[in-house]
Amino acid sequence: MQRMQIYYDSDADQNIIKGMNIVIVGYGSQGHAHANNLKDSGANVTVALRKESASWAKAEAAGFDVKEVDDAVPHADLVMMLIPDEKQAVMYENHLKETIKDGAVLAFAHGFNIHFEMIMPRDDLDVIMIAPKGPGHTVRSQYESGAGVPCLLAVHRDVSGKAKDIGLSYASLIGSGRAGIIETNFKDETETDLFGEQAVLCGGLTSLIQNGYEVLVENGYPPEMAYFECLHEVKLIVDLIYEGGLQNMRYSISNTAEYGDYVTGPKIVNDETKETMQKILAEIQSGKFARDFMDDCNSGGPKMNEYRRNSSEHSIETVGESLRSMMPWISANKIVDKAKN
Repeated sequence: MQRMQIYYDSDADQNIIKGMNIVIVGYGSQGHAHANNLKDSGANVTVALRKESASWAKAEAAGFDVKEVDDAVPHADLVMMLIPDEKQAVMYENHLKETIKDGAVLAFAHGFNIHFEMIMPRDDLDVIMIAPKGPGHTVRSQYESGAGVPCLLAVHRDVSGKAKDIGLSYASLIGSGRAGIIETNFKDETETDLFGEQAVLCGGLTSLIQNGYEVLVENGYPPEMAYFECLHEVKLIVDLIYEGGLQNMRYSISNTAEYGDYVTGPKIVNDETKETMQKILAEIQSGKFARDFMDDCNSGGPKMNEYRRNSSEHSIETVGESLRSMMPWISANKIVDKAKN
């Protein structure tokens, strides 16, 4: 089994990024986190957006110099692309390809567009990836708490001979050097990230939660009880796993719950499930998922819009909203504040 090289703040020279002009393209979940963490760490950061972007006012309110992309990019030593994957190729072709200065650094937080060759960067550019292993709102909240989110670091092209050091410096300033900067490549990051999102973290988990909720409700149990048992308590279990692994969680739960874990878990996620996971990985590796995703995006997103509409109308959402309103401490400490980030 291949072991990965892991770096920390002590391995990074933060002054490299502090001596550069950084342009963050986008101010969504990851964009606001990178920009604010870099700024709070002493970097010179400009946020680049479309003039009509709803994020313009948010970035200005956070104290940033905000410019249109065509005005910001020519002055950048490093441009970090933090708009959605499906918009990056057009952004590069129309606004970066001819304007980013010779010898600059083009950076990404996900390898999607480079690995699947949707963006073919100019030959004079360093191309790197700093990919925090968590949503942007978590990257920001962990930084503010004095902690950090681990990240993956990859170098696709090193024209300057300094691309890795630049990446380490950037990762350190966004807080990842506190937790660990793991060296990888664009291929492995892209394929494992897509697989983890689809099969486990987002697709697998949400489908498991929703189906469990439906089974209880369909068998006559109150929706509120189903919500607590199948969704609300997920955080409590995940926190234990996050803190010390699966065995830490099993140490904390009851013997009854632990026995049920061992005998019932493999019935839910069985050999057939694993075979399906293998097929999902194969579709990611072949580029099929990327093609299907981009085809839907380029057609106006009919599938995505339908998925979003159907999921928002599910009773688990309405029941959950009602229950959460009776627990004000949840919203008081919320990570996502749509008015700010």
